[in-house]
Amino acid sequence: MKIIAVCLGNICRSPLAHGILHHLASEYKLDVYVDSAGTGSYHAGESPCDGSKQVALAKGIDIRHFKARQITENDLEYFDLILAMDASNYNDLNRMAKNRMQKDKIRMILNYSFPEQNRSVPDSYFTRNYQEVFDLLYGACQELIKEVRNNTSQEK
Repeated sequence: MKIIAVCLGNICRSPLAHGILHHLASEYKLDVYVDSAGTGSYHAGESPCDGSKQVALAKGIDIRHFKARQITENDLEYFDLILAMDASNYNDLNRMAKNRMQKDKIRMILNYSFPEQNRSVPDSYFTRNYQEVFDLLYGACQELIKEVRNNTSQEK
C-alpha cells in the first residue's frame, strides 16, 4: 500500500503524519510506503519545522531528513490513499483529481479516529501547538494502521 499525507506547506503536519505512519508500519512489519507533500510550493526543499521535528524525536520518530515538496498530478494516480490534514487541503486535492478513482482515494485523516466528523488537524505553523497535533495524528494513524493490518490479514 502507498499512502501520502498532505497539508499546505509540508513542513508541520504532513511530515508528522508521514513519520508516524512510517514508524507504525515498520513496527508491525507492514508493506506500506509513506510520503508527504503540500498543496502549496511555499516551502519546497525545506526541512520540517523545528517544533514538529522536536515533538516527533521525543517519541522516537526522526523526520529531520524529510524535505518539503508540492503534490503532483502523478501522486494522485500513484498513491492508494491520500490523507488531507484539513478541509482546505481536501478541497484542493479534489479539485486536482481528474476522475472518480482519484477522488475516492482522498480522505480526511482525522476521520480514522473521529469517523465521519471531517475534523481538521489544527495548523501548528500558526498555533504552535505541536504536541496537540502530534497526539491527534498519532491517534488517527494508529486507527489507519489497524485497518491496514486487518485488511492484510484478511487477504492471506
